[in-house]
Amino acid sequence: MTAEPRRPTRQLIQPDLPAFDSAALDPARRAALAELLLTLADDEFVIGFRDSEWTGIAPMLEEDVAFSSLAQDEIGHARLWYEMRSALTGEDPDGLAFGRQPDQYRHARLLDHPRNGWAFTMVRRWLYDTADAVRLAALAGSSFVPLAEVVAKVRREERYHLMHLDAWLARLAEHSGTPRGKVQAALKALAPDALSVFTPLDAEQALIEAGVLEAPMTELAARWLREVNARLAALDLRQLPHTDPPVDGRSREPVHESFAWLWEEFTSVARLEEGAQW
Repeated sequence: MTAEPRRPTRQLIQPDLPAFDSAALDPARRAALAELLLTLADDEFVIGFRDSEWTGIAPMLEEDVAFSSLAQDEIGHARLWYEMRSALTGEDPDGLAFGRQPDQYRHARLLDHPRNGWAFTMVRRWLYDTADAVRLAALAGSSFVPLAEVVAKVRREERYHLMHLDAWLARLAEHSGTPRGKVQAALKALAPDALSVFTPLDAEQALIEAGVLEAPMTELAARWLREVNARLAALDLRQLPHTDPPVDGRSREPVHESFAWLWEEFTSVARLEEGAQW
C-alpha cells in the first residue's frame, strides 16, 4: 500500500503588492499615479505615527491595544503605497518614508495638528477616516488593476477602523459636559483643515480621463461633506462649512511645528547613520 504524499504544513505567504509592468504605462499616466500614491502613502504614514503616540498612555488598556493595532495597520497601508510608487519610479520605499526632509511630505494638513487630548484625537481620526473612505471608494473601480486590488484589501481593514472611531465619536458626543464640549471644540479647531484630504492633485484630470479616479477631488469633498454633516447633525454636533478643498492643503510651507517634531521622532533611527541598511 502506497502512502499518500504528505501535504505541506505551511503555505507560502503571497506578496501584498500585485506584480505589474510599469513600462507599459505612458509617462504622463505613470507620473499622475506616482503623485496620487505619494499622497495616499504620506497620509497613512503620518496618521499611523500619530496613532502610535497613544501607545502606553491611552485612557484605558483596551484602547492602548486598539490604537497600537490602528498604527500598525496604517503604517502597513503606507508601506503598500510607497512600494507601489517605487515600482513606478524606481525610488527606494524606505527612502521615501524616512529619507525626505519635512517640507517634502505631502500628507493632508489635517494631520499636522498635534495629538492633544483623547476627544481631539477621536474627532481628527474620525474626520480623516471618513474622508479616506470616500477617497478609497472613488479608487475601488480603478482602471489600473493593481491599484484597485490594493484598495480592496485596504478598505476591508479600514471598515473596522471607522466602526471603532464612529462608536467613540457617538460615545463622547452623547456624554454631556466636558466630553461633549471637547468634541465641539475639536470640530471647531479642525474645520479649517478638514477638507485638506481632498486637496486637488496637479495631474488629477489625467487620472480621471484614464479611469483611475472616479471623480474630481472637489466632487469627492462635496460627497464627503454631505455624509459627515448628516452624521454630525444626528449627534447634534456642529457641522462643517460647505467650502471647496484648499489648494494648498498638502503644502508644508511653512512646516508645522507639530509635524517637525513628529518627523524628528519617526526618522531618528534612520538618521543615526546615513546610508545604513536596516
